[in-house]
This record gives sequence, structure tokens and C-alpha cells, in this order.
Amino acid sequence: MKKICSLMMLGLLLVLAACGGDSSSNAGGSEKKVLEFWHIDPGEKEKIYEEAVERFEEKNPDVDVKVLRIPNDAYKQKLSVAMSGGNPPDVFHSWGGGWLKQFVDQDKVMDVTEDIEPSKFNELALANGTFDDKVYGLPLGLSIDVVFYNKEIFEKYGLEEPETYEEWLTIIDTLNENEIIPIALANKTKWPGAYYLMNFASRIAGPELFDSAFNREGKGFDDEAYVQAGEYIQEMVKKDAFNEGFNGVPYDEGTGRQLLYSGQAAMMDMTISFLNNVRSEAPDFEEKLDFFVFPKVEGGQGDQTHVGAATGPVWSAAKNTEHPELAKELMKELTSEETARNYTDRTGSLTAVSGVVPTDDFTSQFYDVVEQATHLQMPYDQTLPPELAELHKDTTQAIFGLDMTPEEAAKQMEEKAQEELE
Repeated sequence: MKKICSLMMLGLLLVLAACGGDSSSNAGGSEKKVLEFWHIDPGEKEKIYEEAVERFEEKNPDVDVKVLRIPNDAYKQKLSVAMSGGNPPDVFHSWGGGWLKQFVDQDKVMDVTEDIEPSKFNELALANGTFDDKVYGLPLGLSIDVVFYNKEIFEKYGLEEPETYEEWLTIIDTLNENEIIPIALANKTKWPGAYYLMNFASRIAGPELFDSAFNREGKGFDDEAYVQAGEYIQEMVKKDAFNEGFNGVPYDEGTGRQLLYSGQAAMMDMTISFLNNVRSEAPDFEEKLDFFVFPKVEGGQGDQTHVGAATGPVWSAAKNTEHPELAKELMKELTSEETARNYTDRTGSLTAVSGVVPTDDFTSQFYDVVEQATHLQMPYDQTLPPELAELHKDTTQAIFGLDMTPEEAAKQMEEKAQEELE
């Protein structure tokens, strides 16, 4: 009886072994190496990443890449849980900045400094994934924020692109007089309004202000320039620059964009992803679309070569990956010239890979702005530690809602910065 049981058990084990080896073995029967790759982008960007993965697998036939797309809102939490549990994906999407740095500080991200050629990337974009002179993230995408506007409305009322804040206020007054919402704002998720605080602060005191406050080198987040930036925001609110109820309007649902498409609103300060929204949601509107860089402030130290920007995706690898060399090779394929060319030409986006000039006429205008930029200011919420980043968004939204004075917001930010950054 024991002999029969032993034979049955042996047969069951053989069946299980055969089934288990099926999905990760090659034609020769040997086990394939597996890499997990996580990202957040749907649509055409997802197709481009999958094509890069296919090229990588063709070059490495003994490797199987498991691709997982996770919606943006859920991604950060899912990756944080995977990191803390010691089971992160081999290669993953990040934005660089403080969000990536928290994992670098936990010694959970691979240092790829020796494996890349820095000149291959936009220097300012690569710096956003570099900490203590070590590279932990390779940027594929680069975005900027600009003020989009309806050319038809501007022409109708004899308006020209403003170069100064005062000129912008005059435009706002003219549009209000003609019952047109000057600026569409969907600020429920807080980050769209944050661009105004960052831009105003940079225009008032120059890009050195944030660096000083972040690095604790003199000026803090309670600097007078931050207070003044909040005052400018509240002045715009009181001048009815924005649509009613803007702090309760979610951006992703597209309600704010519809105000532009329908001609109810004339402008929107937004990242260049707006162009993709136009092309998918209201393609006929593109012929009315143009943009300008955030205006200067009279007497300010900043200028229009200081541009709000963001990197993403930035590809990073887990330090504890079982296949470090393969993970680095996959990162390189995901930032190859072919991938970057596809990314730019097929999605209307900019890339941080050097030398890839957009062929699309509209996107090439964004490229020109980046080429002329002397500073790219990455979003505070991607650069600051997570708790301070959330406070930045909360206090800025409260400034817009007239629920908090700019002085109160600046004080809260500086007190939290002293806890988090010192």
C-alpha cells in the first residue's frame, strides 16, 4: 500500500512540475528569467512601452517581461506597499524628485550611474532622478506647463499674449466684461492650482527661492515671495479670473476642459498633456488653440525662460532585483532613441532623450520653449517629501478658496519643512 501511495505521489508531483513550468519556460524546456515591469500610462503610451518590451525580449529570448499597468491614482500606494513588503517590481515608473528619493533613502532603488551616458538625456530632466551625484532614474517623458488660450476669442476682443501679470489682469477684466470666463480651473485634485503658486514664486524671486527653501540654505517657505505669490492668486480669485466652484471641479473628468472647448472660457494653465486631451476629446478645437508661457511679474527676479516642468515616466529599478543587468537593459530600451521617437511622434509629448526633435508642428513649439529654458522647475509635490508635498497642495487650495491667508499658508509650510527637511 505504501508503495502504491508513493507512486501516486510521484505521479502527482510530475504533473504539477509540468504544469508549473509551462508559462515561464522556453522551447528548450529551461526556465525563463522573469522581470516585472509596472507603469501607469494607458492608450498609445502603453503600446509604445509594450513595443519596447517586445524589442527587449527579442534581444533576450531567455527573458519574459510581465507588464502591469496600474491606474495613476492607485499606483503610488501599490508601489509603496510593494516596496515596504520587499517585493517591488524589477523596473517601475516614477517621477523622480522627492517621491523617488524616499525609496532611494530606504536603499531600495538601484544606482545606475556607471551604466548610462548622461549626455543622452536633457541635463535638467536627468537631475530630477539624481541624488548625491548618483543616478537612480532615467527620464523618458518631459512635460512643461503653459497657459493655453482660444485664439478666436483673443482675436475677437483684440487681445494679445500677455508678457506681464498686469497685462494678464487687463485681459481678465476685458473677458469678464464680455461674460467670458477668463481662466478655466479644475482644482479639486489641488495640483492644477499649485502651478500658479510655483510660477508666481519663481517670477517674483527667481528659481533659487525654492532651492533655498528645500535645501535649507537661507530663505524658507515663509519667505515674503511665497506670501506675495499667494496674494497674487487671491487677487485673481477676487477679480473673478476663474470659473465658479473651481475648487470642487475634478480635472480628470474633463469638465474644466469643456469650458474651453465650448468657448465659455478663454484660457487654462495646464501641462502640455492638454494637447492630447484636445486631440482625443475635441479635435476641431485644435485650430483655435495656442499658448503662452506664464507671464512675468514687474520688478521680479524671474523671467519666462524659467519654466514649470515635470519628468515622467522616469524608469527606475529595484535594488533587490534578481536580474540587475537585465533590469538595466530594459531601462535602456525604454529610453532608447526608437522608444523616444515613438513617444514624441505618436503622443504629442516631449521626451527627455536628447536629440529627438518632434516632427509634429504643435509639439515642436513646446520643444522650442524647453530648448530656450534656463531653468525647469519640477512640481513641488513631486520634489518635496510626501507629507510636506500634501501640505503644499492643501494650503495652496485653501489660498484659492480664500479660506487661508497667504501668511498662514507660508507659516504652516515652513513649520512642516523644519520637521521634514532639517
